Amino acid sequence: MPEGREDAPLDRLWKEYGRSFREFDDLTLARWCSQTLGQLRGRPWRLSHPLVGAFRLAAQQAHDRQVWQQRLVDIPPGYQASSCCRAPFLPLLTRDVGTSGLVCLHCNEIAVPPDQLPPESHKTLSDWGTRYAPVHEVAHWDDTQRKKVPDYDAAFEEAAQKAEDLLAELATQHVAHLLESFPALVWEDQDECLEVRPEDIHP
Repeated sequence: MPEGREDAPLDRLWKEYGRSFREFDDLTLARWCSQTLGQLRGRPWRLSHPLVGAFRLAAQQAHDRQVWQQRLVDIPPGYQASSCCRAPFLPLLTRDVGTSGLVCLHCNEIAVPPDQLPPESHKTLSDWGTRYAPVHEVAHWDDTQRKKVPDYDAAFEEAAQKAEDLLAELATQHVAHLLESFPALVWEDQDECLEVRPEDIHP
């Protein structure tokens, strides 16, 4: 869910979606999260996938209530407790992986810094992040930077196309290596700043 825009219509909609999980008692919530983690295991998932969206809402509730610290259920097989919040670690691979590493889907904290990425993925993901950063930055150019190109709209569209290609590359060439180290993985399949939507990404 986007942060810092609490009054935005999309945020209000997500809050409505999350109401069901707020009505769960702690044990029911813990069981739902554990069972869903079992279903997620063994494959990569788009951040936009409906099951991932539902899990993120439940995981936020579980984090706020410190459900995993209560030890109401066992951590699902194959998962390890995250160093940041002790919930079962489900990594989120974002476009900022080169500078932020892997993010915990439960608490949104950096759980695996870039220098602690699995050795087989460290260099390739760092290189990918280095290539992606200037593409994304086009969406944030100031007036001085925009005036340096003949047609900013064309530059924006070109950057959006490059972002689509790079995000597809992320899914097809880099995610599989991380699955050798983690039981499941969620990858970011959009770039809202460049108006790249999940349906634009074709791995």
